[in-house]
Parts: sequence; C-alpha cells; structure tokens
Amino acid sequence: MAYSKGYGRCGGTNGNRFMLKPISMLLAAFALASAAAPGDARPKERAPDSALEARQQGRIMPLPQIESQVRQRMRGADYLGPELDTSSGRYRFKFLRGERVIWIDVDGRTGQEVGRSGK
Repeated sequence: MAYSKGYGRCGGTNGNRFMLKPISMLLAAFALASAAAPGDARPKERAPDSALEARQQGRIMPLPQIESQVRQRMRGADYLGPELDTSSGRYRFKFLRGERVIWIDVDGRTGQEVGRSGK
C-alpha cells in the first residue's frame, strides 16, 4: 500500500508544522482572552476606600455603631459580616441561624432597618 509523503501531517512534509499550528492557535486564543477592553483598564474603587470616604463626608454612620445595634437584635445567630452599597448608602449584614442565611439591610445615614430577608 502506498501513502503520500505528507500523510499524517498538516500542510506538507515538514513535521514541525504539525506541532506549530496548535501552539500558535493556543497563543492567539490566550492573547485575545487576556486583552482587556479600554473601560476595564481603569482602577476600580475599592469598597473600604469608598466606605471611609462616605464616612468622612458624613454620608453614613460609623459601621461599629450600626453593627452593634443590629447584632444585639440578632442574638443567637452567627454574624458573618457586613457589606456597604456606597451608591445607596445601605449596609447589608449577613447572619446564619441554623441552616438559614438572614440579611438585614440598614440605611447607613439613619441606622434604621429598611429590609430583611431569610427570617
């Protein structure tokens, strides 16, 4: 049985081309995937920085003050931590009671509870 010279290879008789094509395709795919859009090049504002700025400007109450009030109301639940939505000025506190997760939303300006989920 006779086979052509290039059988089993991509693009001719040079054996190196068989290996270079997948590698070059892989490198091209990696380059495209790692290229960022121009808007993504800006440094993102970090939550701790924006929270400190909001506190210094008097837009929100201090976290420890609000946190202690909420934790007192949630006795018996494990406290998992806070989050701050700087655009709305709301804190979200996360608790675990048994197998249920409970979120308490608090207005950062007034300290008043504005929402609860997972009771």
